[in-house]
Amino acid sequence: MKNWADSRSGKRAGRPVGFPRFKSRRRSTSSVRFTTGTIRVEPDRMHVVLPRLGRLKLHESARKLARRLDNGTARIMSATVRRDGGRWHVSFTVEVERAEHAPARPGAPVGVDVGIKHLAVLSTGELVENPRHLVAAQRRIRILGRALSRKTGPDRRTGRRASKRWERAAARLGRAHARVANLRRNGLHKLTTRLATTYGTVVVEDLNVVGMLANRRLARHIADAGFAEIRRQLAYKTMWNGGRLLVADRWYPSSKTCSGCGAVKTKLALHEREYRCEACGLVIDRDRNAALNLAALAAEFDTAGSGPVAGRGADRKTRVRGQVAVKRQPGTTPAGQTGTVPPQGRTIDRVLAKAH
Repeated sequence: MKNWADSRSGKRAGRPVGFPRFKSRRRSTSSVRFTTGTIRVEPDRMHVVLPRLGRLKLHESARKLARRLDNGTARIMSATVRRDGGRWHVSFTVEVERAEHAPARPGAPVGVDVGIKHLAVLSTGELVENPRHLVAAQRRIRILGRALSRKTGPDRRTGRRASKRWERAAARLGRAHARVANLRRNGLHKLTTRLATTYGTVVVEDLNVVGMLANRRLARHIADAGFAEIRRQLAYKTMWNGGRLLVADRWYPSSKTCSGCGAVKTKLALHEREYRCEACGLVIDRDRNAALNLAALAAEFDTAGSGPVAGRGADRKTRVRGQVAVKRQPGTTPAGQTGTVPPQGRTIDRVLAKAH
């Protein structure tokens, strides 16, 4: 109700939030949260005790949580039991005393340019392949979806309940989608953990994912990649490991800017996978060029402090003709102490936000 009221009055930013609807236990995710009562992990690490549910056997060992509880460095605040993909999961909200960590390379920045062809292109030249889990499972999901459509499902208008065959078919389809989500989440966690524990500064872009999903041809692949999830995980993992996350402004022309001389193109079509600089003749992969420009922002952020970094950015609306995006200001040396040319147009200051 508060989200709906704030959205209606303009206090809540983002898309409008509708009035809360009735939540049926048959059409919603089954979950329960315990904040009081007996909540503990058994000494054998394979059982947990929850209020009203009693002693439950775990499929996976809880030795990491139990070790922290035994050492007195963690305290369980609440437990949430949730059903997802036909399986029951229990998650604990824990107050943890974390030791201070430092990345393996605290002074090394890395630019991360996410995409569809490659899930991430690093400024170091590393290419992280996109596993495309949804594409690999699309054939099975379609078969299960067609099988579900042939069953007698629920009807809200007549009050008809779903048949048992429909429920079993819906469960099979849900398990297939849950497997895709688990595979995607596992891969993203491995990538973000490696970046946060290796580099002291990680620079990413503030992508308009909602706007990118409007492209009907690429919407499925964009959603399968999980761009927003990568940024969300990096935000707290860099803080855990003593690093920092810098987010470039949404209008920063990372792909249009030459990483060698700093010249900025007015137009760069999506099908142009190589960046060719007309000023210095540099020919480089488009995504690698964007990653190098993102990595160069870390030095400018340190020079400018927590305020806006001047001399970068582009107009929010690209004109049909004429130069809109500008070159960097004189004196900035983003790539190997190379020179830059004077600005030739308007500039919009970009603010780099540090995640806390």
